[in-house]
Amino acid sequence: MTRCTSRPATRGQRIGLAVVFSWFCLGGIAHFVWPAAFASIIPPALPFKMPAVFITGAFELLGAFGILLPRFRRAAGIGLIALTLCVTPANVYMWWHAENFPHVPEILLLLRLPLQVLLILCIAWSTNLIGARRHDVS
Repeated sequence: MTRCTSRPATRGQRIGLAVVFSWFCLGGIAHFVWPAAFASIIPPALPFKMPAVFITGAFELLGAFGILLPRFRRAAGIGLIALTLCVTPANVYMWWHAENFPHVPEILLLLRLPLQVLLILCIAWSTNLIGARRHDVS
């Protein structure tokens, strides 16, 4: 019987996991500490802003801790990528309406978008969603 397993994390992947963990753990906590700030960046057309803030914060924390457990790492990576894609409208909204966020330089709002792509790639690589996988024969 052949089963596909992910290889042990390389040093670089462990660094990537640390970056991803830190990003989502701190971000998830921030959702609960400053919920109004996060609600303010949700586009006006989207309903249920505060529940969305708390739900996304909880999923950020769940994903952050999930990537630390090899058994759940792949699923957590998929979830964090999906979550990152789901919050993209808020990032685009902030950039398009930079005048509503005068405390954040517009260039940083623009740079968030390519950084988000890099974050997705880091999640995918460090959780073995992309890259070489080996097959064990049992």
